[in-house]
Amino acid sequence: MKSAYQIIRRPVITEKGLGVKETQGTLVFQVNSQATKTEIKEAVQTIFKVKVDSVRTANFPGKERRRGKFAGYRPDWKKAYVRLKAGEKMPEYAQNL
Repeated sequence: MKSAYQIIRRPVITEKGLGVKETQGTLVFQVNSQATKTEIKEAVQTIFKVKVDSVRTANFPGKERRRGKFAGYRPDWKKAYVRLKAGEKMPEYAQNL
């Protein structure tokens, strides 16, 4: 079994992600590609000490990147939208922006 820090890689700090955090009480993370919704839910609950209501995930294929005549692909990655239960305090991981 993976640890919680192997499942959750980093928060996705974008304008859309911070807007969803403020309006809907939803956190956005980049997670391990093989992680399931149940694993993501348990990892967020252990790391941030909050209760999770639901988890939605989205898979993103890696884009092609070129450097002159050489071409390659960025790695595939997975994003998770984690909605907290009503009344839970939002963790502040994006304070210094």
